[in-house]
Amino acid sequence: MSNNSTGMSFTDMALPADLFNQLEKLGFTQPTPIQQQAIPALLEGKDVLGEAQTGTGKTAAFGLPALAAIDPSVKQTQVLVVTPTRELAIQVAEAIEGFAKQMKGVDVATVYGGAAFGPQVQALKKGTSVIVGTPGRLIDLLNKKVLKLDALRVAVLDEADEMLNMGFIEDIETLLSAVPEGAQRALFSATMPAAIRKLAKTFLDKPMNIQIEAIAREKATITQKAWKVAGLTKMAALTRLLEVTPYQRALIFVRTRQDTMDLAELLQRSGFKASPLSGDLNQAQREQTVSQLRSGHIEILVATDVVARGLDVPEITHVINYDLPGDTESYVHRIGRTGRAGREGEAILFYRPKERHLLRHYERLTNSSIEYFDVPNAQQLSEYRQQKLLGQIEQSLQQENHQPVEQLLQKWLSETELSAEQIALALLKQQHKQQPLFLKEDRVVRERPERSERADRGGDRRKPRAERSNRAADVDFDTYKIQVGREHGARPGDIVGAIANEGSMDSRFIGQIQLFDQHSLVQLPKGMPAEVVKVLKRARVRQHPMSLELSTEQVSRSPKPPRGGRDARKPAGRRGQGAARRFN
Repeated sequence: MSNNSTGMSFTDMALPADLFNQLEKLGFTQPTPIQQQAIPALLEGKDVLGEAQTGTGKTAAFGLPALAAIDPSVKQTQVLVVTPTRELAIQVAEAIEGFAKQMKGVDVATVYGGAAFGPQVQALKKGTSVIVGTPGRLIDLLNKKVLKLDALRVAVLDEADEMLNMGFIEDIETLLSAVPEGAQRALFSATMPAAIRKLAKTFLDKPMNIQIEAIAREKATITQKAWKVAGLTKMAALTRLLEVTPYQRALIFVRTRQDTMDLAELLQRSGFKASPLSGDLNQAQREQTVSQLRSGHIEILVATDVVARGLDVPEITHVINYDLPGDTESYVHRIGRTGRAGREGEAILFYRPKERHLLRHYERLTNSSIEYFDVPNAQQLSEYRQQKLLGQIEQSLQQENHQPVEQLLQKWLSETELSAEQIALALLKQQHKQQPLFLKEDRVVRERPERSERADRGGDRRKPRAERSNRAADVDFDTYKIQVGREHGARPGDIVGAIANEGSMDSRFIGQIQLFDQHSLVQLPKGMPAEVVKVLKRARVRQHPMSLELSTEQVSRSPKPPRGGRDARKPAGRRGQGAARRFN
């Protein structure tokens, strides 16, 4: 179906009064296209297959009819929502809690890996109405017979394609197989690869297929701009842009958790209200950081793809791709963090010459053009600061009640030999010391070409394997042993998914994987924090604990293929290339 507006409003939908009243209180008036089509279908009891990207209003599209299906007198889990990451799970749970505020007896619990089992188990045992969680933890709770789905009425998969990318497809099949036959099912995905369509065909009953072209919305609300890294360092360019750009809140994407901390610290030193959002923060700290962003105590977040996925803060006006993502789909999700709720947003990219071809992919994927621009040079920034100061002076003179300052000035003029011009000059000098009004001419920075650029003449086959496979080439690895192997049914994708989700780690920083019958070897960055190692020790692959530990074995560069076919995980790069980026 198309995404043409039907003119339907929430008053036209058969929503219960307590839900409708809460929507009015929240300021919801006109439903989005996905809500116009999905809510009536789900209220009628139909299964739904929705193709819609982040930011189109999916949470309300499935959350409102799911809440309408709940019987508050039944103290059992009646709605299950599965999301790929803990951040998205928390966001979805918060939204559903907001919708259900006037529904007595309806409560919401969030379950995800990396957090203590105790509180989550207690929430499930008391019969929480709505459970929102990540696949791994839901499987664990299901196996422990704590998650009981006997009374389930609605099951929802959100961001199904991302769960596929993270290697959770078999966990999803396990969860859907446990859903009672009569329960309603809904699957939402930004894209519809063959595996997701097969999943829908297997578990959904004659679903209503809804397709929402979110691209058109993004084109209308998000302006995309790109700066070629040249002449200035990226950090110098970033601080200049932030100084001259009228942002309300900004989200800056980098590759690693260490980068989030390093860049946030440099921005703080430059006077910006910045903070990192990384996997090194516990869940309470992450929630506090996002809350501070919403309130304005923080104006800039520096984050990785995994941690920022699902972040929904309407005040974010600018997304800056300090480092480009490893794939084009991630780019769409990144820029979708701005231009929320019909507002305008701006996405800025820093790209190197060898990355220019990626911009063409971004343009095709977003059905929009990217504008190229130059960062202000020293003279332009000087003029900007001078004009800004002059504007502040003029505005200050227009304000009332500056009589005490006038009296002080007259006193100085009468008691000293200083003129008004000399006093003004001295004050300008002080201002110039605090923030230079005349910058020195830019010193051109010539960065040493990366190995891949020097090897361009030799074709792609001469590049490091890490670049050919979108893996990081500048990471020093340790080899870890996990107690899960081929005889447990493990595949490389299962291992990547478990580590990326439970350890909040960008999958590009997971190195080579070699499968054996009873165990596997996996390369992970040197110097991982103790708490991350602890979380990964408890993580499960194919329902078996990983029991991760450092190993003296080395991953073979040409591992024997597992029985039944080639190993899906290729070598991820040469050790020790470039400056190591560490997770400490």
